[in-house]
Amino acid sequence: MKRLYALRGAAQCLNEAGDIGIQVCALYDELLRANDLAEEDIVSLVFSVTADLDAKNPCAALRRTGRAADLALFAVQEAGAQGSLPRTIRALIHCYMDEGSSPRHIYRNGAEVLRPDRSYSNSSPRVTSG
Repeated sequence: MKRLYALRGAAQCLNEAGDIGIQVCALYDELLRANDLAEEDIVSLVFSVTADLDAKNPCAALRRTGRAADLALFAVQEAGAQGSLPRTIRALIHCYMDEGSSPRHIYRNGAEVLRPDRSYSNSSPRVTSG
């Protein structure tokens, strides 16, 4: 039996269309891989971006690669707060997984500092400038 879960993830990136695309796709792919998740089991995907990232919409970046073609995608600007991590894209995936699953959340490319207690990642952090 399956039940509804929410998966979280985040990645830092440069404010460049190419890097946003790379980081969004890597985050998405790693969330699916770590959770043995098929796109058919995803209900929706919400991205938030910090105000300093305006070079590319993460939804458009993901769709441009052929991923998430039939999914409900939405992007919003992250609420600003003093001391928050800059150049960060966050993801929230609502999905169906087998009941009793242990969701794995992915924080990568510098965003691991946001939730080291809940982070699972096979990727090596890459430091971005700027």
